[in-house]
Parts: sequence; structure tokens; C-alpha cells
Amino acid sequence: MTSNASNVLFDDIFTINAIDKEGKKFDRVSRLYAHSKNYDMDLTLDYNIELFPLQNGQSFALALASSLSRNPQGPAGTTEDEDKDRDVWRPDAKGRRGLDDDYEYVMYGKVYRFDGGSAEIVTAYASFGGLLMSLTGSFRHLTSIVLGDPVFILLRR
Repeated sequence: MTSNASNVLFDDIFTINAIDKEGKKFDRVSRLYAHSKNYDMDLTLDYNIELFPLQNGQSFALALASSLSRNPQGPAGTTEDEDKDRDVWRPDAKGRRGLDDDYEYVMYGKVYRFDGGSAEIVTAYASFGGLLMSLTGSFRHLTSIVLGDPVFILLRR
């Protein structure tokens, strides 16, 4: 999945198997249902259709990250490099490239719940300003995701 030398907590390729299957509730938001290629994960995700239009059957890359910095976070206490990378997303970041440069659609949110369906299968829930995500699958692929932690979701076609 990912190495320890990265702020990426999870990444995989998903294929959409349904969009708005319970009906459309908002003009600019749809809910997609997708299944991952590598880790056998199920995803439900609300997203802005004007900013990131998708279609049923389409595949996309998804990553969850603790930071947009390309440098992994070190031990407690910030180093000079961490200070420089903290605001990598800002337009005035002076040429620094963050993970977001590799993706088309990025949201920031928080992991608010974990459910254990069985000993092996768990579901992680995150909210991105009210746009919700649930990711279900083997707990082994979700061990880096921590309840209450902030998280970035990054998508690209």
C-alpha cells in the first residue's frame, strides 16, 4: 500500500459501480459507490460534480493523506523543513510542490468514526465540510487512519 516514508495513509484505484442510487439530493453534489482494484475496498463518497465530473463505470485514483507535504512528518517538534512544508498548499508557497499538484480534486476533513463490521472488516468514516466518505475493507489497509485525525482526500482520473 504505502511506505512509512510518506504522508499518504491509503491509496488505490477505484471503479464506480453506481452514482446517486438513492436519488439526487443536491444540485452540485453526487454520491458515488465504487470498488477498489488492489485492496478489495468499498467506497461511498460525496463529491462536487461541477468541480470533478465522473460517470458510472469510470475509474479514478484515490489517496488519503495526513498532509499535502511530500516530506513525511518527523517526530514531535517541528524542524525547519516541516515549517517550510506546512503551508505547501498556499498559492504563495514559493514554488514548493505538494501532493495536491498530482491530483485534480482535493478536500480536507476529519475522520469521525470507525465501525468494526467483523474482526477483519472495518469501515472508516470521514467528513469533508459535510461531504461524507465511508471506506470499508480489511483493517490491514486502514491501520494508518486514526479516529479524530485530520485527513486530505485526493482524487484524479
